[in-house]
Amino acid sequence: MTAKPLTSEGFAPYGDVIELAGTPDKIINQGMCGRFHDLAKLDFGTGQAGISLFEAKARTLPYTVELVERHPEGSQAFIPIDGVPMLVVVADDDNGTPVNLKAFVSQPGQSINLHRGIWHGVLAPLDSAGRFAVVDRIGTGTNLEEFWFSDPWIVEAAEE
Repeated sequence: MTAKPLTSEGFAPYGDVIELAGTPDKIINQGMCGRFHDLAKLDFGTGQAGISLFEAKARTLPYTVELVERHPEGSQAFIPIDGVPMLVVVADDDNGTPVNLKAFVSQPGQSINLHRGIWHGVLAPLDSAGRFAVVDRIGTGTNLEEFWFSDPWIVEAAEE
């Protein structure tokens, strides 16, 4: 599998790409700030929104995907604090089994929001460690399912 650049169109079946694009919806703060409003469909089910900070070790390509996970009770947004690109692996669901894996590489200024129940790889900043703000569901019940592949997938860099 080859990692492709992260785009709103390519990622739409799995979630939202959060980035500045076009013109702001509103100009605020005495004309000194543009607000790009409501850029992701956040879904916390019966829980509440929580903001956590993650510190993740660097990964490199080629990258081995041994497991994916999903969160059946809510969405999960990853916002890079350090501007480090991340490898985003997602998959379709076939009766509880992740299939048709796809890989994307974020660009500076891009964040993602994974929709509820989407299979995805672990947080994987590329080439250097990264810190991330994560907005996801906080609440009771099990909100994590993992799937380990008997034959891991390999993500290669796109040829230039």
